[in-house]
Amino acid sequence: MYGRLLSLASSSLAEKEFKQDSSDFWEEPYWQASAWKPCADRKILTSLGKPDNSNGFLLVSANGGLNQQRVAVCNAVAVASLLNATLVIPKFLYSNVWKDPSQFSDIYQEDYFINLLKDDIDIVKALPPHLKSLDIEEIGSLVTDSEIVKEAKPNDYVKTVLPILLRNGVVHFLGFGNRLGFDPVPFKLQRLRCKCNFHALKFVPKIQQMGSLLIKRIRKYDLRGTLDSQLLGKFISNSSHSKMNGIESGPSKYLALHLRFEIDMVSYSQCDFGGGETERRELQAYRENHFPLLIERLKKNPGIVSPKELRKLGKCPLTPEEAALVLAGSGFKRGTYIYLAGSHIYGGKSRLLPFTSLYPNLITKEDLLTPSELSPFRNFSSQMAALDFIACATSDAFAMTDSGSQLSSLVSGFRTYYGKGQAPTLRPNKKRLTTILMENKTIGWTAFEERIRKMIDEGQRPRLRGYGRSIYRQPRCPECMCKSQ
Repeated sequence: MYGRLLSLASSSLAEKEFKQDSSDFWEEPYWQASAWKPCADRKILTSLGKPDNSNGFLLVSANGGLNQQRVAVCNAVAVASLLNATLVIPKFLYSNVWKDPSQFSDIYQEDYFINLLKDDIDIVKALPPHLKSLDIEEIGSLVTDSEIVKEAKPNDYVKTVLPILLRNGVVHFLGFGNRLGFDPVPFKLQRLRCKCNFHALKFVPKIQQMGSLLIKRIRKYDLRGTLDSQLLGKFISNSSHSKMNGIESGPSKYLALHLRFEIDMVSYSQCDFGGGETERRELQAYRENHFPLLIERLKKNPGIVSPKELRKLGKCPLTPEEAALVLAGSGFKRGTYIYLAGSHIYGGKSRLLPFTSLYPNLITKEDLLTPSELSPFRNFSSQMAALDFIACATSDAFAMTDSGSQLSSLVSGFRTYYGKGQAPTLRPNKKRLTTILMENKTIGWTAFEERIRKMIDEGQRPRLRGYGRSIYRQPRCPECMCKSQ
C-alpha cells in the first residue's frame, strides 16, 4: 500500500544513520509542560474530611482488562465518597477475551491502597458477616451497566443508587465500565480520582521487581527519575548491573510504542487493511465470535460507513507500516531502540516486516526476559500488561497510535503527571495522517517529513484538560496538578 513511501523512508534513514540525531521529539518541545507539578495527594485545608457514619457498603465487580479495571477502581472510589459508602476492595471479572483470573491483590498493594485513602473514604477487604449471607440480587441491590448510563453524572447516583444503599445497606455494581463521567464533577471527587490513580494504586512487589529488571535490560544506565520511583518503589534502588546471557544490554535511550493492532481492535474497527478477501472473512468471523452486540447493531443499521470513509475520518488503527512512516517522518533514526508494548500484532511477524525493515531494533518483553522469568506472568494477561505499562511510562519517549486506547491514555497521563515536562509523548492525529498518506504516490519525502513533524508538534502542545475529557489522560488541571508561578 505504501511501497513508494517506505522506499523513500529507507533511503532517508540510511542517509541520516551516521549523522547527529535529527529528531527533536526526544525532548518536550514546550517549557510550559514543566510548569505543572503533581499535587493530588495534598490535603485541602478547607475539607471537612469523611463523615463519621457510613451509609452502607459498596461492592464493585469491574470488567475489562488491566487499564479498564484501573479506571473502574478510581471511579468507584469517587462514587463511594459521593454516596458516603464504605468501599469493599473491588473484584475483577473474568473475561473470555483477557482470560485472566487475577484479582486486585494480585496486581495492586491492598494495604497501601487502603491506608493512602483512609482520610477520604473507608475501605475494607470484605463485607461484614451479617451482609455476606444476603442475596444481593433478590433484595434489589444489584446494579448493572444497563441500569446506569455511560459517563453518568454524580446526580444520577444520588437519585438512583443512594436510595438503594440507604434501604439495604449494600449496593453491588456489576461491570462498572465507564459509568462515571468527567464533567460536571465536584472538585473534591475529581481530586480523589487523581489521588487514586496517580498515588494509591501501586503495583505489587512481584510486578515492580520484574518491571525493574525489564527496563534495566533495555537501558545501559540505572533507574532514575520520579516516574521510575513511582512505578517501581524500592526496586529502583537496586543498582546491580543487569545482563542477559552474559551480555550487557540496552541503548542510551529508547522509545516505547503502543501499536494497537491486535485482532480485537482490528476486527472491531471494520476497516480494510489491504489483506483482501481472506482478511475480510477472518475479521468477520472474529467479529461474529467475540462481538455479537456489534453484529446485531450492524444488522439493524444497513447504512454503515464504508471502510474507506472510516479511514478518512481517522477511525482506523494505524498499521505497522503507517506507524513506521510516522516515526521516520518524525526524524527517529534507523538505530533507535523501540520497545513494542503488547506485541500480539495481527498478522504476526510478516505484518511487522515493513516496520522492522526500517527499524530493526524492535524489542518486546519476551525478547528481554527469559522464559523462566516470564513464567509467573504467562497466564495472567493483566500482569503482563502491567509490565508493558511500566516500560511505556518510564521510556525516554512514548508513541501512541490510538488515542482511544486505555493503556495509551493512562500511560500518557502518568507521563504528564510525573514527567516534570521531560517525558514526551507522540500523539499522531489519525485524521490528518490519513490526509497526508492519501498523497503517498506523489508526495516528496521532505514535504512528508515537514507535515508529519508539524502534526506531532501540535499534538505535544501543553493543554489544560478540556471539559468532559479524561482526568486520567489529561491531569493538567487544578484538581490534579498545581501550576508553579
